[in-house]
Order: sequence, then C-alpha cells, then structure tokens
Amino acid sequence: MTNISGPGVVISRRTIVGTCAFGLLAIHPSINAQTAAKSPTVGWLSGPARAGLTTFKESLRELGYVVARDVLLDILSPQRNESEEYARLAATLVAHRVDVILAANPLSLGAVTKATSSIPVVGVDLESDPVAKGWVVSLARPGRNTTGFFLDIPEMSGKQLQFLTEVRPGLSRVAVLGDPQINELQFRATEAAARSAGLTVQLSQVTSADDIQSAVAAVAVHRAGGLVALTSPLVNRSLRRVADAALEHRLPSICGFVPSFAEAGGLLAYGPDFEDLFRRAAGYVVAILKGTAPGNLPVQRPTKFRLVINRKTAKLLGLKVPSSLLTLADQLVD
Repeated sequence: MTNISGPGVVISRRTIVGTCAFGLLAIHPSINAQTAAKSPTVGWLSGPARAGLTTFKESLRELGYVVARDVLLDILSPQRNESEEYARLAATLVAHRVDVILAANPLSLGAVTKATSSIPVVGVDLESDPVAKGWVVSLARPGRNTTGFFLDIPEMSGKQLQFLTEVRPGLSRVAVLGDPQINELQFRATEAAARSAGLTVQLSQVTSADDIQSAVAAVAVHRAGGLVALTSPLVNRSLRRVADAALEHRLPSICGFVPSFAEAGGLLAYGPDFEDLFRRAAGYVVAILKGTAPGNLPVQRPTKFRLVINRKTAKLLGLKVPSSLLTLADQLVD
C-alpha cells in the first residue's frame, strides 16, 4: 500500500490500514475485530531512504508474521535527518503503544531510547557504542529494553585502508570524512588503524551536505591520496556528492555503505551486508513478540561483509585494480 507524505513526516502504513479497516469492520465486524485484537504492532523508525525495510518485511513473513495479517507495521521516517524530527516521531510510536520498535540508524535509536524505557527496541546501528551510550548494560546481557546489531568498527577500518593501499600503492596520506555528531567512534578507530598501517590521517568534519564539496577540495589541496567516507545519515543521503567530489579531485574513495556507494560512483564500498542485518533484526523482533525480553537477547555484530568495486571509476582515475582484489569482490560495477 502506498505511503502518504506530509510536511516533515511520512505517514505510516498502520495509519492507512486503520482507516481502511473501519469500512471492513462495518461489513465483517467479528472477523476483523478478532484479527485486529490478535495482531501485534511493530514500530519502524529510520531515515527517509528506509533502507532494509523490504528485507525486514520479507523476513517477518518467512518467520510466520505476514504484514497486515499477523502483524501491523507503524512506519515513520522524517523527510529531514534532524534530531528534533526523530524525537517527535519516536514520541508518536510510543503514543501508538506499539509492541516493539525497530530503530534503523543512530538518530532513530537515540530518539527512541529517550522516548521509552519500557517498549522493547531492536536497533540496527553502524556508528554507536551501545554500552557507552547507556542503551545496554553489556553486550552479552543488555539488561534493559534495547538490543540489536551494532558494528565493531576497528576491524572494518583496517580493511578499508588496506583496500585503498592496494588500489593506490604508495599511499601515505588519507582523508577521513565524517559527521562529528555521529562519527566520533569511527574517527578514533580509523585514526588508530591508519597509524598501525603507517598512514597519515587528515580528518575532515562535515555537518551539512553543502560542506562536502569544499571539504573534499580542502583535503586534496593538502595532498591526501585517498578518502574514507564514514557511515552516517548525512553521508548516506549524500553518496553521489561524496563520490563525485572524490572523482573530481582524483581521490580513490571507500565507504561502508554497500553497494550503494560504489553504485553512486565511489571507487570502493566495503562494509556489513545490510540485508543480512535486517534479516537478523526481524528474528529478534519475532523473538520479542513471542515473549523473549530484549534484555536477554545479546547485542550482535555483523558477520557478513561485502566488497563492491566500481571499475568505471577506477578507469577514470587511471588506476589498475589488482586481480586479487577483483577476485575478492562480491560485485563489480561497470
């Protein structure tokens, strides 16, 4: 069913289902009342792109929860990635008394965990340390109302830098582009990995999509030989800007948004398999609907990672991608 957009918010499927159900109840009151009474509601809060939603719904179905039959989805996402918008939508989900909330990025998680300490929350987040944030007591025993899937960034940072040095032998200085409001953990991890690899790091902080072009130009002037774009809602909605700016300034680039960064023109995309994360998140949601407390579901890390290479971008940069890296790639973009 088509979602309806309004100022600053996308109205959820649940709102539409509820509206349509009024007419159906008048015709078959007993059947539809029973269905409505039995169907739990899952709240969904994510960025405007709603990455992973299709996989999440398909996985629910595979686990026996067909949307609109066995479970209702209350889908909310802001049209702007602003904390105030996320806070307002999180409050809306709490007011709707959903049974569990899937929070699909750090802004969603931050808003939802402030809005409720009782409704179970399953998070998918590549940027946050859930223990440091206070969302869970420990990874093995979250102990509160939040659990989910969080990225352990240091290992991935090392691999990203390794791939950059393979496509640009002799690389000595690398720029790291990110949002200081989201990427503190990733900045630190990438700096540490770069030092271990003998690379000099140039941090480039951006807080707006309009800053990206000038930020990339600045690191190029300071002789950066490659660019790592950290994952964040800001970068996610600006992938083409990042890729185009890197290409314009002759910088081989890599980002953890797979495969979308390479498909947007970036040279390399290496990061968690997002579809797998949302499949696993659906499993946690179903476990909670069946009675498992979120505090008893351990926080998990991504187990599947993907590498995507844009060979057209490599050619435009005058780079020869090693055959060993081409063999390792899960997908090639031409």
